[in-house]
Amino acid sequence: MPIESGSCASARQAKQKRKSHSLSIRRTNSSEQERAGLQRDMLEGQDSKLPSSVRNTLLELFGQIEREFENLYIENLELRREIDTLNERLAAEGQTIDGAELSKGQLKTKASHSTSQLSQKLKTTYKASTSKIVSSFKTTTSRAICQLVKEYVGHRDGIWDVSVAKTQPVVLGTASADHTALLWSIETGKCLTKYVGHVGSVNSIKFHPTEQVALTASGDQTAHIWRYIVQLPAPQPTADCNQMSGEDEVEFSDKDEPDGDGDGSSDCPTVRAPLTSLKSHQGVVIAADWLVGGKQAVTASWDRTANLYDVETSELVHSLTGHDQELTHCCTHPTQRLVVTSSRDTTFRLWDFRDPSIHSVNVFQGHTDTVTSAVFTVGDNVVSGSDDRTVKVWDLKNMRSPIATIRTDSAVNRINVCVGQRIIALPHDNRQVRLFDMSGVRLARLPRSNRQGHRRMVCCTAWSEDHPICNLFTCGFDRQAIGWNINIPALLQEK
Repeated sequence: MPIESGSCASARQAKQKRKSHSLSIRRTNSSEQERAGLQRDMLEGQDSKLPSSVRNTLLELFGQIEREFENLYIENLELRREIDTLNERLAAEGQTIDGAELSKGQLKTKASHSTSQLSQKLKTTYKASTSKIVSSFKTTTSRAICQLVKEYVGHRDGIWDVSVAKTQPVVLGTASADHTALLWSIETGKCLTKYVGHVGSVNSIKFHPTEQVALTASGDQTAHIWRYIVQLPAPQPTADCNQMSGEDEVEFSDKDEPDGDGDGSSDCPTVRAPLTSLKSHQGVVIAADWLVGGKQAVTASWDRTANLYDVETSELVHSLTGHDQELTHCCTHPTQRLVVTSSRDTTFRLWDFRDPSIHSVNVFQGHTDTVTSAVFTVGDNVVSGSDDRTVKVWDLKNMRSPIATIRTDSAVNRINVCVGQRIIALPHDNRQVRLFDMSGVRLARLPRSNRQGHRRMVCCTAWSEDHPICNLFTCGFDRQAIGWNINIPALLQEK
C-alpha cells in the first residue's frame, strides 16, 4: 500500500479541522433563532421599566456578543488541540517538525504568541460589541437634547454655506449652487431677501460685524459686498418635534430630497447688484470673511492664493501666496488681525497682520488629505477638519503637534465652534452631524430619521449662541438648511 507523506497527512488533518469548525459554526447559527426566542420569552416574563424597543435592542446586541465569544471559544479549543498535537509530535520525532528544529522553549513561545493573539482578539471583539451598546444609548439621549426646530427650504440646488447675522435683526443666510444667496427669518422659516448678483455658484456667505451688509464668494471669480434691509415677520408657533424622536433611522436616496420649486422664495425682495465687487482672482472664489472691525475682507480661491482687500476702495492690500494647491476655506480671528487658510495641499496656514508693516505666516502640517476648513476659537486654538476623516485642535503657540485629535468615519466638511461653550460641530459627507468638545470627547449626534435630518451630504454648520429658538444651523446638498435647538447644559452634564 502507498504510504501517505507527512505533508499530505498534515493537509488532511487541517482540512478536517476546518470542516469540524464549519460544522460547529453552522450548528451555532442554526440554534440562534431558538435561543433568541427563548430569551425573549424570559425577558417578557420579567418586570422592567425599559421600553420594549430598548429591551429588544439590548437583547440583539448581547446576542451578538454571545455569538462572537462562542466562535472564539471554538477557535480557542482548536488552538489548544493544535498545541497538544505539536507537543506529541515534538516528543515522537526528536524535536524535529517538518525538518525544522523546534525546542521546547520555542514551542512555548509559539503557544504564548497564539494565546496573546487570541486574548487581543477577545478584547477587540468585546470592545467593538460593547461600543454598539453605548452608541445605542447615546443616540437615544442625543435625540432628547438635540431637537429639530425649523427647516429652511427654497433653494433649487445644494447649499454650500450657512451663516448667522451678528447684528439686529438676527437673520440666517445661505449660499447655494443655484447662484443665489437667501436671507431667512429664523423663527418662521420665511425667505426675507434674495441676492442674485452672482453668475456662478455662491460658495460662502458672511455677515458684517456691525452693519446690515453681507459678503459672498462665488464661482464667477469674484466676491460681492451687498446691503440688505429686512423686516422680520411675526413669529408663528413651531411644530413639536418631540413626537419624531422615537422613530427608527432609515437610509435615504437622492430622490427623497425636498423639492424647492414650491417654495415662497420667488416672491421675496431681491437684491440684484452689489455695493462693491472684489475682482483679483483667476479662479473660483471658494470662501470669504471679514477681518475684525469689518474694514477689510479676505478671500480664498482655487487659484492657490488668498487676497486681503480694503472694503472702502476695493483695492488689493495683500496677496497671500504659498499654498501648493487650491484653497478650500478661509477664516478670521474674532478679536485679532489673524487669518487662517486651508488647502488641498494637506496644510493650513496662519497669517498674522497685527503688525501693519509686515505679515508673517506659519504652516501647519498634520493631515494626510485635503484640509476642508480651519477655524479659530476665542483663545489661542485653531480647529482643522479634513477629508482624511480627522479633526485636530491646535495650539497657536505650539505648531508641532495637535493637542487633540478626533477620528471619524467620514470626511469632514466646514466645521464651526461654539465659542462660549467650546463645542465643535462636525458636518460629514455621510449626512451625519456630530458634536465634540475641544478635548476630543464626543457629546452627541444630531438625529437623522425618516422625518428629520439631512438626506444628502452636510456641507456646513453655524452656531448662534444668543438666539432663543435655534442655536445651531446646518446646511447640505439636499437643498435645505435646518435649525436645531441644542440643550447645551444638559449636553455638558451628560458628558
